[in-house]
Amino acid sequence: MIEDSITVLMVEDDEILAELTSNYLSNCGIKVKIISDPTTVIEHLKKNYYDLIILDLTLPKMDGLFLCEKISSSFTIPIIISSARDEVSDKVLGLEKGADDYLPKPYDPRELVARIHAMLRRQKTALSSSKEELFGDFKIDKSKMVIYHKESALDLTVAEYGLLSLFISQRGIVLSRGKILDAVEGLNWESDERSIDVIVSRLRAKLQDNPRVPTYIESIRGIGYRMKN
Repeated sequence: MIEDSITVLMVEDDEILAELTSNYLSNCGIKVKIISDPTTVIEHLKKNYYDLIILDLTLPKMDGLFLCEKISSSFTIPIIISSARDEVSDKVLGLEKGADDYLPKPYDPRELVARIHAMLRRQKTALSSSKEELFGDFKIDKSKMVIYHKESALDLTVAEYGLLSLFISQRGIVLSRGKILDAVEGLNWESDERSIDVIVSRLRAKLQDNPRVPTYIESIRGIGYRMKN
């Protein structure tokens, strides 16, 4: 992937907004495919590659959160939710369903471009190194952006990969939620620190890590989290 050939799938039923956004992104060197019918997205993704998905929540025939969950469970692709539903509960649900970012409408298209580049830049940085690193029960393959837990590859979203990589590399160190937001590029949820708690909950579930008696991710009351040595 190189920045002058970024391809984005936009799932949006507002034809005017989709066309305006597509034209702006095109002028910024980002190719956009627009799909208005969410029921066709999964089959389309099986046949076509995209660097990133921009997903509306209020869609005909299928709720955007349900589609987000279906995409994240089948594909490793960053998802930016773009929605007029700007409630904190929607942002949290978006994270729980596998999204990596949330951009409330209306938004400045320049911010959308910035978020796209920030998310893909993080991927490019990770892919630039082919070194595998071992950390106890974990192995990080940066060339593939894959983390193995006890020899099994974890099915992680982009946000989960970034956060777990940070925890593993900073094991034994207490990390505040604010520091996590600053350190994990692409985690931009308007500095909503609750989003970190949701991602941690998802990671614990995938690691089968009991939060009451944690083997890996330890909660530090009033501060944040620490990956145990």
